Amino acid sequence: MRGENRDDNQIERNTAVNIQHLIYAVEVEKMHSISKAAESLYMGQPNLSRAIKELEESIGITLFNRTPHGVTSTTEGAEFLKYAKSIVDQVTEIESIYSGERKEKATFTISVPRASYIAQTFTDFVKNVDVSQSFEFNYKETNAMRTIKNVDDGSFSLGIIRFQQNFEAYFTAMMEEKSMSHRELGSFSYLVLMSERHPLAQKERIVLDDLSKYIELSHGDPYVPYLPFSDVKKAEDDAQLDKRIYVYERGSQFDLLSEVCSTFMWVSPIPDVMLKRHGLVQRKCEDATRVYKDILIFKEKHKFTELENEFLDELKKCRKEVFSEVN
Repeated sequence: MRGENRDDNQIERNTAVNIQHLIYAVEVEKMHSISKAAESLYMGQPNLSRAIKELEESIGITLFNRTPHGVTSTTEGAEFLKYAKSIVDQVTEIESIYSGERKEKATFTISVPRASYIAQTFTDFVKNVDVSQSFEFNYKETNAMRTIKNVDDGSFSLGIIRFQQNFEAYFTAMMEEKSMSHRELGSFSYLVLMSERHPLAQKERIVLDDLSKYIELSHGDPYVPYLPFSDVKKAEDDAQLDKRIYVYERGSQFDLLSEVCSTFMWVSPIPDVMLKRHGLVQRKCEDATRVYKDILIFKEKHKFTELENEFLDELKKCRKEVFSEVN
């Protein structure tokens, strides 16, 4: 604690220390090089070296060790620079406030399953954003358990989780435990997604046994609260399908489906524009009887923002359009 007080007092009482010197020192630490820092600061290296030397003399400590490979902070220097960076950040903040440059930034955060109709919703939502305003959006595709964690720890305001209807009680129990509210978006049975060049693409009637010759792509993280992962996998995987590749993001799945014509995947209905883009078709499977649900989750006292309501309106519209195409 004595060292902290000493550094604070030194900065405050020594008139030879100025903000510009602190900016220089912070940049040198960031770049680990006086020459690179000088280039970043648009100044000559000799002038920067002189300024750093003046700062070191004024505070009575050596900030940096010079080596042939650059510079590193000394122990005392690292402690001093921690406070210097804090001061520089505060000055920058003050300047932005009083120069009229600071604007209210709109934010939108949502954690979702790897579902194409939701991705299409987000795309349509972004198309309508006013780009003259400041904003920051965070859209993350992941599994249901990670989404619950994301909403619970506050890193995301909204979440959409997907689960097999048989597991609904487990998810409901976890949401109650974490004081979360939820809203059902809808239920559905999976379709079979495949290349338009797949041997089954033109088959009028597809049953589960038809798929046994081909490679199933599957998302490999179908976690369910309170249940062993092995039990969940048994409930999700079809025993008669023994050729399987696990993927964890939609980019890879579309590449595989488009390029490897012997692959297929169980999916929620996909927008027609995406099917055409990747040369894919979706088909019903007569004995695919599992029912899945998409659920919107949020904290109990959450107040929906204007942006969130706009997204949910777009989601409702997109879902209605996409799901009606396959009914």
